[in-house]
Order: sequence, then C-alpha cells, then structure tokens
Amino acid sequence: MFTFHRSTSPILNSGSEGVPANMSEDEIRRIEELRSLIQEHNVAYYENDAPTISDAEWDLLMQELKDLEDKFPETKTPDSPTEQIGGSPSNIFSPVTHSVPMMSLDNAFEIGELEQWIKKLQRKLNSDSPIGDLVCELKFDGLAISVRYENGELVQAATRGDGAVGEDVTHNVLTIEDIPKTIGNAPEVLEVRGEVYLRISEFEKLNAIAEETGAKKYVNPRNAAAGSLRQKDSRIAAQRKLSFWAYQLGDVVGAPELNSHYATLDYLRKLGLPVNENAQRISNGVKGLERYISDFKLKKEHFDYEFDGIVIKVDDLGTQGRLGATAKAPRWAIAYKLPPEEQVTTLIDIEISIGAAGSATPFARLEPVFVGGVTVSTATLHNEDQIREKDVRPGDTVIVRRAGEVIPEVVGPVLEKRPTGLPQWNFPENCPSCGLKLSRPIGEARHRCTNYSCPRQIRGRVEHFSQRTAMDIEHLGEQTIDLFVTKGLIKDVGDLYSLDFEKIKSLEGFGDLSVENLKKAITLSKSRPLGNLIFGLSIAHVGRTNADLLASEFGSMEKLMNVGLEELEEIEGLGPVIAKSVYEFFRASKNKEVIGKLSEAGINLSGPIDDGLEKVLTGKSIVITGTLKGFTRDEAADAVKKRGGKCPGSVSGKTDALVLGENPGGSKVSKAEQLGVPILDEMKFEKLLQTGEIELS
Repeated sequence: MFTFHRSTSPILNSGSEGVPANMSEDEIRRIEELRSLIQEHNVAYYENDAPTISDAEWDLLMQELKDLEDKFPETKTPDSPTEQIGGSPSNIFSPVTHSVPMMSLDNAFEIGELEQWIKKLQRKLNSDSPIGDLVCELKFDGLAISVRYENGELVQAATRGDGAVGEDVTHNVLTIEDIPKTIGNAPEVLEVRGEVYLRISEFEKLNAIAEETGAKKYVNPRNAAAGSLRQKDSRIAAQRKLSFWAYQLGDVVGAPELNSHYATLDYLRKLGLPVNENAQRISNGVKGLERYISDFKLKKEHFDYEFDGIVIKVDDLGTQGRLGATAKAPRWAIAYKLPPEEQVTTLIDIEISIGAAGSATPFARLEPVFVGGVTVSTATLHNEDQIREKDVRPGDTVIVRRAGEVIPEVVGPVLEKRPTGLPQWNFPENCPSCGLKLSRPIGEARHRCTNYSCPRQIRGRVEHFSQRTAMDIEHLGEQTIDLFVTKGLIKDVGDLYSLDFEKIKSLEGFGDLSVENLKKAITLSKSRPLGNLIFGLSIAHVGRTNADLLASEFGSMEKLMNVGLEELEEIEGLGPVIAKSVYEFFRASKNKEVIGKLSEAGINLSGPIDDGLEKVLTGKSIVITGTLKGFTRDEAADAVKKRGGKCPGSVSGKTDALVLGENPGGSKVSKAEQLGVPILDEMKFEKLLQTGEIELS
C-alpha cells in the first residue's frame, strides 16, 4: 500500500520570532507537515536511495513551503528544507569535506520564470544590458560527485552529501570506465564535478537479472546508480557498468586561466574527461533557451540516459563571480524542469492509508501503466476535496501524469470513456485499519482516525520515535515495527523497552545476531538527550528545535509534565498554539502511561547540563547569513542560543544584529540595511559572543 503521509511530525521551529499573529492554525500545521514530509523524502531519496514520491511531487511540496515561508518570513529557520542542500552524508563511508561547496540549483518550471531569472540577474549587476551568453546543458538524472586529481592521479571521489560534506566513494568510482584514472598535462590539483548515471539499457539488464534471481528490482536508473556507488564491495559497482558526465570544475591549482563556462567544458573534454555533446552556447536570450528546451523535450525518448530538465548557466566566469550565490545555490545558474509525461489507464479503486497521527489519505489503485520509464500502479489523491474537484471514480479511464519516476499524479478522468451510470465515490466512514469512525475536523481538508490505539497510528509513532533525529534506534525498520505491532509486541513506544526478545527469536527472520543488535540499539537509546525524547513523543507542533527549547527551559521531564499553560505561553519563541499542544499532551492519561513506562525502563529524563556560559545574549535576536570560516551555520546558531540569544532565519524589526559571512543571502542584507540593523563581520561576531556587545562600524 502506498502511504503518502507516513509521518506528520511537526517541524515549525519557533527558534524564529514565534508564530505570526496573522497566521492561521491551518497554515502553521501545513508548514509543519511540509517540512516533515520533505525531510522524510530527502532521507528516502538522498540517504536510502529509495524515494517514495516523484521528483515533481517533491518540487510541488518544496514550492508550497517556499511560498508559505515568503508569506510569513518569521517562520523561516536555518534548518528548514528550503535552506538545505541535498541530504546528510551517511556514516557508512568516510566523510569528505568539499574545499568548494557542491551547491544545488534553484528550479524554474515555466519559460516566464526564466525571463524573471534573467531580469533578476540584470538587477543584481545593476545593468539593463544583456548578461551575455548562456550555456544550456541537459540535467542528468544521476548522482552528483566530485573527482579529485593531484598531479594527474585520481586520488579521491566523493558524493555531494549536504553540499559541505560528502561520502568517500573512491573505491567504487575507480571502477567506472568513463572516468580516467590518470590525466596527462593535468594541473597540480584538478577537481572535476559531474554526474554518475546508469544507462537505460544497463538498467533494464540489471532489473532483468533481478527478476530472474528473485532479487529486489530498482525503481529507476538514478537509484540504481546511487545504490551502486554506496556499496562497500567495489565489485558490485564494477558489475553495474556505471557512466559519468563531467560538467564543472571545483578546486583547481595550476590550470590555465579560463574565461567562460563553455571554455571550461572544452578544457575538460581535451583532458580526456567525458563531456556531453549536447551542451550549447545560447546568444539570443529567452528565445534561444525556449528553442533549446523545445528541441530536447522532443528528443528525450531517443537517449540511452535519463534527464529531467535543462541546466542554464551564465557563460562568463567573471560575471558568475560578481553574481555570487545564496546559501544554497549559485545565482548564475538555474534548472528548468521539463514537464511531466502523461499516460492513460484504468482507476481500479480508491483506497485509504492511515498516517502516524491518524490522517486518512486517499490513493488511487491503478491498472499498471508504463509512465516515464517506470511501471506504476498507485498514485496519490491527497484528500476528499481533490477527488470531488477532479471527479474521478473507480472504473474511470484516467489521465496519469508522470511527475517524475516513482508515484504519478491522477490528473482527471477521460469523461468520454466513462461507463454509463458509474457511481460517484464517497469517502468511507470508518478507518480501514481499526474500523472505527473517521472524522473531518472543521476547517481541515483531511479526514482523521481519532483512535489512539489504531494499529497504523501505533506503527507511525514508533517509526517517528526510533528515527535518527529522535531516539535513533538502529535495526528497527518499518517491516520490523509492522511485525511487532501485528504480533501485539508493541502497543506504544514505551513497550520498546520491555520487548520479549526470546519470543522475537522465534519469529521468522530473527536470529541470535539480529536480536542482539536490536537489543543493544534499544539499550543505547536510553541515554539520548531529553530533547530527542521530547521530539520522539510526537507532540503536535513540536519539532526538534522546540523540543530542545523545552528540555533546556525545564531541565527534566517531571517539571515539563507539571508545568502550567500560562508558564508555557510565557516562553519566548514557543507561541500559544505550541504551548497549548504541549500542555494538553501531558494531561492525557495515555501519554502519562507511556512516560511512566519510559521512566521505569531507565530512559534519560533529565535536560542538558548547564555549560556555564554567561548568558550575555539574553533577549537578543541574531540572524546569520553566508558562510563563516570559524563556524558551521549550526555551530554559530548554537553559540548564540547557548548564550541566551535567539537565532531566527530571517531579518525583522526585532533583529538586533545580522552576522555577515561569505556568499550571503542578498535579501537579508537588503532588509537589514532597510531597517537599520547593525551588520557584523565574523570578528565582531566572536566579540559579540564574548561580551554581548554589538560593535557598530
């Protein structure tokens, strides 16, 4: 069963200025839901190589979150997915710190957005004249990597990771025939950025072998390529016959001076690196871009590799330097995402999945159809209102939009093919998991199961509790959780600490080693910080930042459980909605029972120990933009918070100072200048941390 909303763990971090007065509870809830969903899908896509939604659906979620954050800038925080690059590097391989960050790209979906992008660049350059030539390249659907040569010898290869730190995959990259192991006439240091991909023909061979042997099939070439690079055994990567396209330079020492991106591609080609032949220099602005996009949209099916868009870059390297970058993406480049493909199939049925917090999400069960290189049989339908608006009914012939490579979207019915008398579909009254009545709260688009003991909700809460950012319990995957709930071994998260391991050993697939590993992981989780535990309890509206705030403010679970509503509301940055949610959570008998089990199991219920730092920034709001030399973004924000200050993600009238690093976000600087907010360099920031004094220029 496809479950679109696997978790509704709240993410709205009130380390910002708090919840704006003009923001509705639905908008608060939607921001939290979007951040939670995007983070879960990022883990699935970047870290597990097993996406659960399509690229286009992810784009829609991200765009909706960006729009809400732009509408309510006080809610934006540094740990929002809109401020992050890619996914966290795994702990399977050695970390590699990129000497030059590997940034992501902003997206455009319409030609009009490309026109606006060009105008924005012209404004940035303070010029009405053209920005010069542009270079168009195919946006390959693979895995971005960096390959480093020293004195012509390949010495290291790394994934992009989170943009700053990637994974060392040198042993696997050495098996890729496209990538030369030595380069003649190479500079002292040559770092090449590019894309590792799997040709469609090789992907089909790989899945044919999997089908014959009964192994798990890959969903698309991109994930097959990523999965191949994340193998410890390089023989596996060698068997997959991966390929590579080079498209950019990173760190370089001793190379000839290059003036344009197009010349860079030519230089890479002359060194013997594979450069895609479809890169073109465009001299006539948007008209040229539109022609290039149109041409390759039509040619897409003729290539033996997948691409999902067109990357457009300013050609002149000097102009690139003047344009700079935001914290996430270069301003001088943009990715135009090609529109999704469509097919027609039969809607067999509309079914309901139940999320961790009881949200009831309808999805379409489809006659299997080949869309964009993947055979699909399910698609999201979001909620009852969407189904009514589209008027899709079981038995309809429906248009299915590709929207990426995994889960497509049902666009609507083909009315001329609708069977006579086909009845309208009605949302079921009862939960398909527990059988109790579903409700739809006033003002909400989604139905909910309110049965706390619903098996699907139990599974969701345990999944959330055990995830890395909560109690980080390894060896407790979704299938294991599903089995334990089905067998009645777990009825809430407290039961994890009283599992009958002898009974588990009798279950199929559980040997002595796997049981011992699980037992150790659960024991290790007992010492996690209080903030992790508070977050893991799935309290509505409480994300990681809020959980850490509560842990720091009260210092123990006992104090938090007995705090009054007024005291919670007085905590700066928490807000009335979150305060009420926390208060009500700890008044519920079922939650008290769970915490009682955790206490009996010896879980850490104490907050962080006072680090002794003087709270010189109490009452001060410090915004950080750009890259600092002595701090990561998280370290800088943590330094402010440890000294009693706040570190929101945007500048407002309440901001006391803006700390300016390299490649800052232009909007924050402009807003600070407009409001007269002091702007500090890194040296003044360090002094601020010591004294609490804002040194004016």
